[in-house]
Amino acid sequence: MNSRDRLLAAIACKKTDRVPISTYELCGYNSLSFENIQPSYAKLMQYIRDNTDAVTMWNPTSNEIIAQTAAVPDITVKEEREGKVTTYTKTLKIGGKELHQVLKVEDDIVTVWQVKHWCDDLDDVDAFMSLPYEPVCYNFSDYARISGETGDKGIIMLTLADPMCVAAELMSFADYTVWAMTEQEHFKKTLDKIHERNMQNFKRMMDMQAVDLYRIVGPEYCTPPYLPPYLFEEYVVPYVRDICDLIHSYGKKARIHSHGKISGVLDSMLKTGADAIDPAEDLPDGDICLKDVKKKLQGKMCVFGNIQLKMLEHCSEKEVRDYVDYCMESAKDGYGYVIMPTASPINIPLSAKTQDNYFAFIDQALKSGKY
Repeated sequence: MNSRDRLLAAIACKKTDRVPISTYELCGYNSLSFENIQPSYAKLMQYIRDNTDAVTMWNPTSNEIIAQTAAVPDITVKEEREGKVTTYTKTLKIGGKELHQVLKVEDDIVTVWQVKHWCDDLDDVDAFMSLPYEPVCYNFSDYARISGETGDKGIIMLTLADPMCVAAELMSFADYTVWAMTEQEHFKKTLDKIHERNMQNFKRMMDMQAVDLYRIVGPEYCTPPYLPPYLFEEYVVPYVRDICDLIHSYGKKARIHSHGKISGVLDSMLKTGADAIDPAEDLPDGDICLKDVKKKLQGKMCVFGNIQLKMLEHCSEKEVRDYVDYCMESAKDGYGYVIMPTASPINIPLSAKTQDNYFAFIDQALKSGKY
């Protein structure tokens, strides 16, 4: 089997020649991603291209600035530099209010830290969401490049944020959980408004070009201990089910992304109709072992997971190899499994230890993942 066929079969919980191996955000066949440009990652990325099955993470650009709309906001950005850190302070004027978001970027870490969220209270949320809706336009001009680079060496995966993700990230995590728990009617109305915009935008996006797999992010914000399982049924299931139905109407696949404690909401996740779940974190990071996740899903969802990045960064090669064998023993039987880390390194340069542990992970997965 080539990598594309192997991954698509695994997602459908069908027979494969071996367990597919994904390195998550380390995209071997995206020449523009940082890991394929940074010299310290070069040796590892070549090994990934030679020995794994690419799930190429890619999204089209769009004219959305904020709030799932193409409407142009009254927004300014102040940029400040101190040492290796760049701070971006955004100011939005809307509804007679000024809302502020603060982002920080460090030179040697490939991520963005949100240190101040847009909203501090419900009035801020209502002001933010009052920005009028205009359909978002998407630019797929880069799709030919990314699909050409990936070819039959893997599949292309696009990320969609569900209403839970969008709403939760309007506030600090502490404020968001209080809002979602104590102002449930207001929170649900906000989710409804986001979902209405999302569905129009997602359909426009897929009308232009549907990709192989869609990763739906946000459900993890509604897992215990943050919120009780009954709210997952209300805040996640109906919206993600609509998104999955839309994806399936184009003949494509959906994957739910949810870190943390998922044992109490696995049955609810099944109700969404999603085809796969990631990263299915084992104890102690999650609250259910990989074998039990696989058993509970009963071949209805493919499992992606679940080697912790901290293991690849800090453990010995033997510990990595032993854990790969544990994952295979837990989830290999019955197909429907893709072995994958729960995250990927974002530091520059890549450490030699992390590189060697990735080699150990991939090598052992090739050995123990055969059917």
